[in-house]
Amino acid sequence: MNKTVITLLLIMGSFAIQAQELKWETDINKAIKVSNKTKKPMLLFFTGSDWCGWCIRLQKEVLRTPEFATWANKNVVLVELDFPRKNLQSEEIKAQNNGMQQAFGVRGYPTVYFATAKIKEGKPSFTGIGSTGYVAGGPAAFLAVADGILKTK
Repeated sequence: MNKTVITLLLIMGSFAIQAQELKWETDINKAIKVSNKTKKPMLLFFTGSDWCGWCIRLQKEVLRTPEFATWANKNVVLVELDFPRKNLQSEEIKAQNNGMQQAFGVRGYPTVYFATAKIKEGKPSFTGIGSTGYVAGGPAAFLAVADGILKTK
């Protein structure tokens, strides 16, 4: 009986971890408000979600794992800035993402920036903390790099 209960609890616990849903903001102004309210920096994920092989690999190996979800919920506000080739986006999102790409000087994908921001005179003003891209080695390797960047803030 005890073994059955323990097994059942372990299975339910693993489903709970896997079901831990991450909230990826796509509106930078909303993300800034959440960041300032929670006092967490933003993780800005510049991606080509439907064509960039390294972006898809980063999503699969790191960003969609329970380890990353647990870490992200504690440490950052997630922001996806996507540059798809096939998937449709509103003109507003396209313009916002292009502006963010220029502001951060992104030249390749995936690029992950950590930043804080304030709204000044109706426009965002960013303070960069650091950046990375794809990191081989799964969630542990990526999170070690991310923690190193966040410790410098």
